Amino acid sequence: MKKSMMVFMALIVSGAMFLQNVAAQTATGPVELRFTVWTGNAAHLSMLSDIAAKYKAVHPNVSVKFDTIPYGDYPQKLAVQLAGSNAPDAGWITEADAPTFIQADALLDITKAVAAYNYADFAKSATGLWEKGGKVYGVPFSNSPLIIFYNKTLFEKAGIATPTELAAKGQWTWEAFASAAKQIKAKTGTYGYQTLDGSGYTDNLWATIVPMIRAYGGDVWDAQGNCTIASPESVKAVTLLHSMIYTDKSVVPPGEQADFFAGAAGMTMSQISRVSKLQDAAFKWGLVALPKGPAGEAQVIGQAAVVAFKAGKHTAEAADFVAFMTNKENVATMTKFFPPARVSVLDSEAFTKGNPSIPPEVMSSVVGYALKNGKILPSNPNFPKIDLIARSSFDQLWRPDADVKSVLSKVASSIAPLLK
Repeated sequence: MKKSMMVFMALIVSGAMFLQNVAAQTATGPVELRFTVWTGNAAHLSMLSDIAAKYKAVHPNVSVKFDTIPYGDYPQKLAVQLAGSNAPDAGWITEADAPTFIQADALLDITKAVAAYNYADFAKSATGLWEKGGKVYGVPFSNSPLIIFYNKTLFEKAGIATPTELAAKGQWTWEAFASAAKQIKAKTGTYGYQTLDGSGYTDNLWATIVPMIRAYGGDVWDAQGNCTIASPESVKAVTLLHSMIYTDKSVVPPGEQADFFAGAAGMTMSQISRVSKLQDAAFKWGLVALPKGPAGEAQVIGQAAVVAFKAGKHTAEAADFVAFMTNKENVATMTKFFPPARVSVLDSEAFTKGNPSIPPEVMSSVVGYALKNGKILPSNPNFPKIDLIARSSFDQLWRPDADVKSVLSKVASSIAPLLK
């Protein structure tokens, strides 16, 4: 995220507050809703287009155009669009950005729109982040746990137990994870681990470190706004990751590319939406929940919601489409790639058998298990600033001679004022 992010988030406030006053109401002529997403995956876009086609069948004057913005640029570019003359009508927002957009008054109140269906079917643990003052500002479409994808072929080549085998014995720990990565690198010459989407040092920094930190009994900050990223537990967890990168040399390091999905790494952290990338994989693969740590289980959930924007030109249609997109039928359709927040769907065959690439028992024991036991990634209304400043401090960590405790202390002192 570039340094201008803070300026762009300020533009959300000024731009959205102005444009909401001139946003058009229900249109009588043809309407094209522009819906922003961060996926360019053909299977995802095809599924979304099918949902839009079903909506058009009952609302002939409304069509939906899905506009892809790369994930790493998404908040920044969305902020610019919302402050400009061509704001999107609806789109996706991550859990990290939810408090920022809600506080900026950039999201439309869709409480009445979702009253058209059984909104209570959504798990309370999943909807809290998207509600404020009794109003609903977004509906989770993806309640997706972080899980470990692994290259079974490489594990067999290295002659070591797979993560699934270790998990069955209660031995799937972060130390076992590090050991497996090290052995794969030593015995096959292939990196043992690639961070989420290969951007664990930048765009997916928090998803990379939070699972390990929580499993060691720490966290990055607490609900009271106290920064805990430099605690002994957090330091120990990040030290393990640093050792994997620079001592074991088993992790794809900053600045180097090695794609797990092309067979160039033994493991990666990901979400089931990426399973589609393994459809034509030239290797055998498997899925397993995140490892345990000294503090026990610490499953982590990445969340995203469908929202409508106040600055859009077609607010009524956008709110109605958000409600349509998140009804029970369409949530069941999307569960092929995005684990649902609707309890009735999560407990149905639509979830366990929704993705033909994943056996039902794995969908239940890995993805379903992580969902029921997981905790959402950290968020804060000042997250864009926190992320920007933290990344600057973390840059000092990605070098062989880094003092982990010192770097994390610097991160803590730099972001602590923003947490309050």
